[in-house]
Amino acid sequence: MIQQFDVVVLGAGAAGLMCAIEAGRRGCRVAVIERAERAGKKILISGGGRCNFTNLHCRPENFISANPHFAKSALARYTPADFITLVEKYRIPYHEKTLGQLFCDRSARDILDMLEKECRNAGVRIFLKTSIQEVLRTTEFVVRAAETQFRAPALVLATGGLSIPKMGATGLGYDLARQFGLAIREPRPALVPFLFGAEDRSHYCDLAGVSADVAVSCDAQQFREKMLITHRGLSGPAILQISSYWKPGQAIAIDLAPKRDVTAVLRETKTPRNVTVMRSALHKFLPTRFGSRWLDLNRPPSWTNAGLAEWERVVHAWLVTPTGTEGFDKAEVTAGGVDTDELSAKTMECKKVPGLFFIGEVVDVTGHLGGFNFQWAWASGASAGRSM
Repeated sequence: MIQQFDVVVLGAGAAGLMCAIEAGRRGCRVAVIERAERAGKKILISGGGRCNFTNLHCRPENFISANPHFAKSALARYTPADFITLVEKYRIPYHEKTLGQLFCDRSARDILDMLEKECRNAGVRIFLKTSIQEVLRTTEFVVRAAETQFRAPALVLATGGLSIPKMGATGLGYDLARQFGLAIREPRPALVPFLFGAEDRSHYCDLAGVSADVAVSCDAQQFREKMLITHRGLSGPAILQISSYWKPGQAIAIDLAPKRDVTAVLRETKTPRNVTVMRSALHKFLPTRFGSRWLDLNRPPSWTNAGLAEWERVVHAWLVTPTGTEGFDKAEVTAGGVDTDELSAKTMECKKVPGLFFIGEVVDVTGHLGGFNFQWAWASGASAGRSM
C-alpha cells in the first residue's frame, strides 16, 4: 500500500513530534513513523518520570558540538519561553527544581499527552509498531515498511542516538546519513557514569550510595554539583556533566572542598596537628564514612605548614582516572552524530540532499544535564518543521 505525504518523520520522540506539529500547522500532510509500540518512550522516563522539559538558563554555551556556533540559530528562534507557553496553554503544573531546571509536578505523561494532542490538532498521522526496511530517494523519498510504502518530498530523521538501547535506540539515523554520503562525528556515550579502576573500586565502592557536593574538572571544564559513589565507580550530576567532555585515559580532578580552606584551622591556631583534628575538619563538609576513608588513603605528607599546603592541594584536586564509562546502556544521551557542517543551521536541511533533514540527538549537538537536550529537541524540531 502506498501512502503519499508532504513530510515523513522517522521517530516519534521529542524532536520528531515537535517537527511534525510545526509542519502540520503549516498545512503539510505529515506522517510520523515509530518502531516502538508508543510514542515518546524516552520522554516518559526522563527526569525520574517527571520530565525535565527545559531549562530557563539555556544558552549556546550549554551545548557541545564540533561547531559551537551551529545551535545558536535554532535556540534563538525557539526558546524555553516558547515551550513554556505551550505547557501553560495546557495548564500543566510545573516547578523549577534547581539551576533553572523545569519539571512537571505530576508526570512526564502530561508533556507527551500535550504533544500527541497538538499532533492530532495539526492533522499529523502517527504510525506505531512500524519498522523501516529501506529508504530510497527517486524523485522523492520512499520509506518502505512491511506492508506500507510512504512517499514524500521531505524526509526528517529524528531517530535519536545510541543511548539506552533497552528503550529501542538504534543506529538507523547514522546508517541513513552514511547512505546519503554525509559525514558522522563518532558517536560516544555522554552524561554517563564513570567506572573506577580496580584499586579505587576496592577503596571506595563499599561506600555506594554516599554523595558529596564537589567541583569536578576536566578538559578546561568544571561543574559544581553532587557526586555519587556507585558499586562500580562514580555518578551524580557533577560526574555526568563532566563525562561529556572526558576522553579515555584522561584523569578528572575532583575538588572535595570547593571554596573552603580545610587546613586553615591547623595553620592559623594552636589546634593540635593530628589525624583526629583533620578528620573532624573533613567531616564538616564530607559524609563521615567517605571523609574518613579518603583521609586514611590520603594522609598529609607531614604536619608542617608545607605538608599541610600540599595536602590542601590534593583535597582540591583529587585525581581519578576512570577506566571507562557505563556505556550507552546507562548514558542519558549520545554525543557526536551527523556532522553539523552537512546541515543548514536555520532549517536542519542537508546541504547535499535537498528535502532531507536531521534533528535532535542524531545531530552532533549535545546539551548539558538539566533540560538542555529537550530544548535542543524542541528547537531543532521547530526549525525543520517551520521550514516545510
